[in-house]
Amino acid sequence: MAQKLPTETPVYLFLGFLESGKTKFIQETLEDPRFSSSGEKTLLLVTEEGEEEYETIKFANAENVDYVLLDDKSKLTEEYLSRLQLEYGSDRVVVEYNGTWLLEDFFNAMPEGWMINQVMTFFDSRTFLNYNANMRQFTFDKIQNAQLVVFNRFDDTMDKMELHKIVRGISRRTDIVYERADGKADFDDIEDPLPFDIDAPVIEIEDKDYAFFYRDLTENLEAYIGKTVKFKGLVATDKRLSPQDVVVGRHVMTCCEADIQYCGLACVLPSAMDLQTRDWINVTAKVQFQKHRIYKGKGPVLVAERVIVCEAPEEQLATFY
Repeated sequence: MAQKLPTETPVYLFLGFLESGKTKFIQETLEDPRFSSSGEKTLLLVTEEGEEEYETIKFANAENVDYVLLDDKSKLTEEYLSRLQLEYGSDRVVVEYNGTWLLEDFFNAMPEGWMINQVMTFFDSRTFLNYNANMRQFTFDKIQNAQLVVFNRFDDTMDKMELHKIVRGISRRTDIVYERADGKADFDDIEDPLPFDIDAPVIEIEDKDYAFFYRDLTENLEAYIGKTVKFKGLVATDKRLSPQDVVVGRHVMTCCEADIQYCGLACVLPSAMDLQTRDWINVTAKVQFQKHRIYKGKGPVLVAERVIVCEAPEEQLATFY
């Protein structure tokens, strides 16, 4: 009888560039008896080798940890990962992921049943700003899905705000820790007020703030339901929609030019207006959570109270910078 993969396999992802502290953290995690208290079989999947090596003999329940080096990206396939799990009978997977491989490649290769349980990203505070300036796509990629970002080797000569702003430009949900050489950690408690007043009778979104508005709305929808928003947006239409239904939004660049995408919201007009794709409008609308065809279910819908056709703004691309 052919072996079958478990229906659920938790995956722990540790991200960051070489020498960022991933190996040290994973080593300490696997040495902790509490992480292996139930005797689970762990597949330790390492996709790059740094100067620091694993001391597998120190792992708690070392006999239940199988170390596999996968530094050939062509092997990052669902078939190969499935074969590894079946070969070792792994109950869970711990991944030290290559800093120059995009996470999408791993997600696409995950076998059925693999579920991301935790994502932690590590950076060397001394080199992070240089990496961010020259490899922005990869720093963005490693932060956007992280539950925790750890800045290792931090000291008082460094500016927390500078690091904080870069992370918050990518994710408002990620927790941030600054870890010093002596092992002491400072948890980030810098407040991040939104660039608009979410409690105003009408939440007015300036052109430069659309990216922040769209992200916060999609991440914290409940806070916006029933509230009125006002902003200038780019229209998209579809023949399959009714004359009163359009999409309104902006093109948003989250990382670099390669990832520019149209981020729009369903909008129900007060009446049919014969709007065309690429028209610009000033819209004042109440945010509702309801069914709409563009979502194939429920989603944030702008029920417009006032719509005025207008000129395009000077800066049409929305960013987090």
